[in-house]
Amino acid sequence: MEPQQTRPYGEWPSPLTAEAVAAGSHAPDEARYVGDEAWWSEPVAAEGRTALLREAAGGGAEVVLPAPWNVRSGVHEYGGGAWTAVDGAAVFSHFADHRLHRFDGPGSTPVPLTPAGLGFRFGGLVPGVPGHVLAVREAHTGDGPGDLTRDLVLVPLDGSAADDAGAVVSVVAGSRFLAQPRLDAEGRRLAWVAWDHPHMPWEATEVCVGDLVDGRVESWAAVAGGPQESALQPEWLPDGGLAFCSDRSGWWNLYRRGPHGDVRPVVAEERETGGPLWVLGTRWYLPQGDGFLVTSTLGAEEQRDVHADGGHRLLRSDRSGTSWEDARGGRALLTDSSAGDPASLWELDTATGAFRLVRAGVEGLPAEVFPAAERRVFDGVHAVVYPPANPGWRAPVGELPPYVVLVHGGPTSQTLVRQNPAIAFYTSRGIGVLDVDYGGSTGYGRRYRQRLDGRWGVVDVEDVLTAVRGLVDAGLADGDRLAIEGGSAGGWTVLAALTRSDVFAAGISKYGVADAVALALDTHDFEARYLDGLIGPYPEAAEVYAERAPINHVDGLSSPVLLLQGLDDRVVPPEQSRLFRDAARQRGIPHALIEFPGEGHGFRAKATLIASREASLSFLGQVMGFTPPDVPVLPLER
Repeated sequence: MEPQQTRPYGEWPSPLTAEAVAAGSHAPDEARYVGDEAWWSEPVAAEGRTALLREAAGGGAEVVLPAPWNVRSGVHEYGGGAWTAVDGAAVFSHFADHRLHRFDGPGSTPVPLTPAGLGFRFGGLVPGVPGHVLAVREAHTGDGPGDLTRDLVLVPLDGSAADDAGAVVSVVAGSRFLAQPRLDAEGRRLAWVAWDHPHMPWEATEVCVGDLVDGRVESWAAVAGGPQESALQPEWLPDGGLAFCSDRSGWWNLYRRGPHGDVRPVVAEERETGGPLWVLGTRWYLPQGDGFLVTSTLGAEEQRDVHADGGHRLLRSDRSGTSWEDARGGRALLTDSSAGDPASLWELDTATGAFRLVRAGVEGLPAEVFPAAERRVFDGVHAVVYPPANPGWRAPVGELPPYVVLVHGGPTSQTLVRQNPAIAFYTSRGIGVLDVDYGGSTGYGRRYRQRLDGRWGVVDVEDVLTAVRGLVDAGLADGDRLAIEGGSAGGWTVLAALTRSDVFAAGISKYGVADAVALALDTHDFEARYLDGLIGPYPEAAEVYAERAPINHVDGLSSPVLLLQGLDDRVVPPEQSRLFRDAARQRGIPHALIEFPGEGHGFRAKATLIASREASLSFLGQVMGFTPPDVPVLPLER
């Protein structure tokens, strides 16, 4: 091994260029068995779309659905369940027109299944009764709140509904939101999740069950959930019972409802099998034979173990994963990660418990520059520390590293311990990363999640400050060179922390919320009442909204800020970033606003990923006093 060379933190040369990270990062998702083959969806940043891929005969991956097809759902804006396998074919939502199509395999042309131009979107796709796919349908028939409806529908696979909307069967409606539909093996009973405004699905949902008669559900009953319970992911069992996740104990655990209505936990424990239902396709467990395949939060440091409960075998993965996808013939697919791996697609042999890597989340990037990850708790606040790491370089003796504090979005979300190229982009250059699970984050039980109720903009900021001060007090970071970065709701926390404290030398907000009133009045339906719980009902709590909004406290801003914004963002419209830009300009604060045409809520295009990452690094260097060796200088305004 070559001896280490010495350069200041932030100036270490790194092989992880922004272009290499964009090209070498993969995000396999929504995997299914099509015949005996493993297929999955995956964003292709260079093409600005999500493709279908399969495992190639000689290993590796190959695209099976070529451009311009874009496998993505627009339901709830966040989508999910954009494709499924039915009768040996793939049925998918094409994002350009939101129509469903059937794809019979390489060499064939996708066949439209739903009409064009009627404002329909489809997601949460699963196999339906024979010859049909079952989906959540979202109808956009106008601009008013009453012009948006949702129902569960059966879409014929023969293409007969492509020009006849009446051939799509409306199975059940009656709720503002419906998700995770599941038909039993006989196709006679349907289970699904339902909720209404003002609740979010991690606050209050119901699991409903109804009989299917001539393709429709005439009546149904709620078998789980309620005003203080989040019940999710119903799955039918071979004996006619129903499994589901519920947080009725304070933790999302797995429950079983017997054929006669008796309900009991499969395993009751203070860790979570379940999570926030942001996207429609997530499955936190999978019935398999006489038992269940599950993952639990905080499971990355645990060994795989097997529990028996009432004759049901529970095989727990030792990965800290996200979603079980599909199972067939003693094999199961999961998109998952662990402390030593990126988010990847794996296949599990359910007989032996052995995992096989199908698609790596990172390819062509040197493993030696990925940092170690350490879970830490700072005065009750959960976080993950990623120290600077690059085997070829070290800092001068006595120098402490700068740190970027990452704030996840949601705010009802969670950071996962994994190999993350975006984090390594910083740490391989000598910039540490602190990833914080502030109060309101999932993964630590309902009580930790509810710490944020009514206190968004307060608890999240306080927890971030607690964590970063603990890092400095431990002698791990330079207290004068701290930055904070976050997107969406994380951007709100970034801007709030910058205007309410002097801890951070710089802030990076990606499509972040600056004005809660504007968000309450001008966001999409899924989150239209989200702020009722996070701040209070509007306009009744108008004074609280005004007091919390970072835009109203810009007089407290003294640190430079970088604002990154997609121009097609309907969740946090561009005006939010422009408002804060204008305020920073009036204050004479160094700043930059970069707007990206064609980008929505979250960046996908390769050019955007490269430009935003390079701009962030240049910005940090200018503020913190180091010169990154391989990125263009970002012009800052005042």
